[in-house]
Amino acid sequence: MRIPAFLILLCLHFALFAQNTRDPLPRHLSQGELEQVEDYIRPIPAGTISLSSLGGTEGFRSMAEWEELQAVVITWTSFSAILAEIVRAVRTECEVIIVCNNKVSVQNYLNGKGVDWSTNVRFLEGPYNSIWVRDYGPNSVYRNDVDSLYLVDWIYNRPRPKDDVVPSLVGSFLNLPVLGTTTAPEDLVHTGGNFMSDGLGTAFSSNLVLQENGPNNNYGFSNHSEAEVDEIMFNYMGIDPYIKMTNLPYDAIHHIDMHMKLIDEETLIVGEYPAGIADGPQIEANLQYVLNNFTTKWGTPFRVIRVPMPPDNSNKYPHQGGDYWTYANALIANRTVIVPTYALKYDTTALRIWREAMPGYTVTGINCESIIPLSGALHCITKEVGVNDPLRIVHQRIDGFQSTPDGYEIDAIVQHRSGIQSSTLYYSTDTLSGYTAVPMTASMEEGHYIGYIPVFTEGTEVFYYVAGEAVSGKTQVRPMTAPHGYWSFTVPESTAIDARSMSGLTLQPAYPNPARAITCIPIKIQEGGPLQVSLVDVMGRQVNVFDGYATQGEQNVFFDASRFAPGTYQIVASTQGKMRVHQTLIIQSR
Repeated sequence: MRIPAFLILLCLHFALFAQNTRDPLPRHLSQGELEQVEDYIRPIPAGTISLSSLGGTEGFRSMAEWEELQAVVITWTSFSAILAEIVRAVRTECEVIIVCNNKVSVQNYLNGKGVDWSTNVRFLEGPYNSIWVRDYGPNSVYRNDVDSLYLVDWIYNRPRPKDDVVPSLVGSFLNLPVLGTTTAPEDLVHTGGNFMSDGLGTAFSSNLVLQENGPNNNYGFSNHSEAEVDEIMFNYMGIDPYIKMTNLPYDAIHHIDMHMKLIDEETLIVGEYPAGIADGPQIEANLQYVLNNFTTKWGTPFRVIRVPMPPDNSNKYPHQGGDYWTYANALIANRTVIVPTYALKYDTTALRIWREAMPGYTVTGINCESIIPLSGALHCITKEVGVNDPLRIVHQRIDGFQSTPDGYEIDAIVQHRSGIQSSTLYYSTDTLSGYTAVPMTASMEEGHYIGYIPVFTEGTEVFYYVAGEAVSGKTQVRPMTAPHGYWSFTVPESTAIDARSMSGLTLQPAYPNPARAITCIPIKIQEGGPLQVSLVDVMGRQVNVFDGYATQGEQNVFFDASRFAPGTYQIVASTQGKMRVHQTLIIQSR
């Protein structure tokens, strides 16, 4: 019997998109998908709205991943054991929304794993194709900083029609409006794994976003220039500047979440390979490009914390055909961080680095050795949704050099749509003995509140955090884990401000100080010429961190403090063999 051609095509279509736990869809395009990308007709998600319907495009702000969450979304497909551990860890912090085909079967599985789903877990029965909700899920944005929550739905860069409508499904489930970049001239192909935001308007991606929207794209949508991509991202998500980096040669999907992650407004966790290995050289080149051309919103360099990128269980790196073992592919869910793990001999170091980077947070490892061959881990299979009613606190940590006659000034942005009733600064030199509370006062700059920490003796470590209360009664602290979590600094030695300037050469305070990772030394030179900047330890041993030609004016010298032993160093700068200035720098272990 001959089977009609349309039935054959229909069967092939459903075979491609069927959930198959034995052969799950990879994060990258499968061979079958590669062959049908150009002919794929995407569905038009129901319920999405346009920017024009809102009466303007200004005022949107992309949420940062460390902000307060109401939910984390997952799709229940293959790798159920990993998904169950995500539910176990995250439900203590916020709701877990499980998109699934049959909620009873999911509940039975969770019961078998001893995972409580009776509270903070909701089941959304609906269609989907794959586990990679990070890439196709909804993106949280706020209008006017903290007023109204919207979800943004990009065009998914995979021919997976059910995945493409999940943002609309979640928006309807949570009663949130969904903005769609699906209509020309603002149609945009993008993925969540290739995007991260600082919550202040700066965002990062690889050049993949330009390739998938440019003149040679395979998706049948508008051909956008970089300026047009930037404009769409600004209109829908408030992004400016939009930093894009060279694709990595051995990361087949070119998603930046495989090797880097913002953990606050000024700190990047970056994967580090041994020198010259795999994607290491390109990661380092991209990082230096960022540090040399962009700053935080406060005009200072990004802090960088390195985390190892180990070989896989066959002792192979990606350039040798090994799996892409990454510890950067983590999820921050309020006060909990879940980090992918693979092998104890590497996991111990990575988890220690995460815990030191985020004091007070519960850092939990979940084994991802089974899923990483498909080019993804924990960040890739989760998607956060911000709260409807955020109380937002933003602060740039201080390093101890900024003392004034009133003490150390702490400046924080504190915002809530009902207004702020009060803001309080808490500080301590011994967290076990408790904190001292200091009322903060509104400054002339809208949304900013100021408080002061008294100056302590040299070498004292000071811990502090900020709390806010809204007119509505809502309260929040930052860091969100306070009082167990905090910002800290060590009062510098008095010699740290000696001999910083001579005629023609000025050495500004290095930051951060104490230093743990990428550190900046600002220098001002009256006349261009040879410049040498060195670190000298207490034994008088000298290591050059810069030796070259410096132009006239202000410039920054960067070095990685994590490559030096902890201790007290002198930064010594000299030019033309005549002028020599110095200051003290403290290097701490990571």
